[in-house]
Amino acid sequence: MSDKLYNALFLCTGNSARSIMAEVLLNQLGNNRFRAYSAGSNPGGHVNPLTIEILQAVQLPIDNLRSKRWDEFAQPEAPQMDFVITLCDSAAGELCPVWPGQPITAHWGFEDLAACTGSAEEKLERFDQIFRQIANRIKIFTSLPLATLDRVAIKRELDTLGTSR
Repeated sequence: MSDKLYNALFLCTGNSARSIMAEVLLNQLGNNRFRAYSAGSNPGGHVNPLTIEILQAVQLPIDNLRSKRWDEFAQPEAPQMDFVITLCDSAAGELCPVWPGQPITAHWGFEDLAACTGSAEEKLERFDQIFRQIANRIKIFTSLPLATLDRVAIKRELDTLGTSR
């Protein structure tokens, strides 16, 4: 088993829901093999209150969560990423910064929770559904034998995860 610590960056446009959820989940489920971050191309400046509610409901940490721009992670002093994963279609289609170290990239599309409509209960239910979908992908991701796979195989696995529902 490798002792390597893998850095992963999850990207969305607003960095208020999906990418925040993925960051928290990977940091919690990664068995100290991963350090996760999140950012957005056009962050809203706050974490969506329903995201906080969902994370608190399953007793996941919310301390120090913040909405931030992705170029923060393209700076020379930023941690070098092993993985950069987009979680929304708009971020997948945007021109991303050049990431130092040529991380493996993938796209795992999820609907935009910031655009979710309906009653408060319906919105919370949709946030919970997306949270569970992200959690399932994170669990599979953390179970991959990364130390024994080459870049091409890892990329293929991450792309396959992006097409699963």
